[in-house]
Amino acid sequence: MSTAIVTPTRRKRRVFLWVFLAIQALFVIWLIAGGSSHGPDTGSQVASSCDNHAWYPLYSSQADCVKQLGSLYAGASDAGKGIGAALIIVFWMVVDVILGVSYGVYKLATRR
Repeated sequence: MSTAIVTPTRRKRRVFLWVFLAIQALFVIWLIAGGSSHGPDTGSQVASSCDNHAWYPLYSSQADCVKQLGSLYAGASDAGKGIGAALIIVFWMVVDVILGVSYGVYKLATRR
């Protein structure tokens, strides 16, 4: 009777997969944090723009100035968030393409 020595097979390490998933998680966190952030206080900006009769050439009253500038500043803040989110997504895509190409080159170089 002979006893055969069985050597356990070595599991493949999936380092790239975990690094890739970690990078994806960081981009998702960055995108959520950027979208939920609050800009500067628009109340103080509106107050400084509409005080001391500075509203006179453009608006009919100070209340009209506050209402119009408040919506203007809110819209500008939303547009800035949209542009920031778009830039994050473009950067995310570029990083994914670079990771994919580098992984493909690595796999081609280590083929057996």
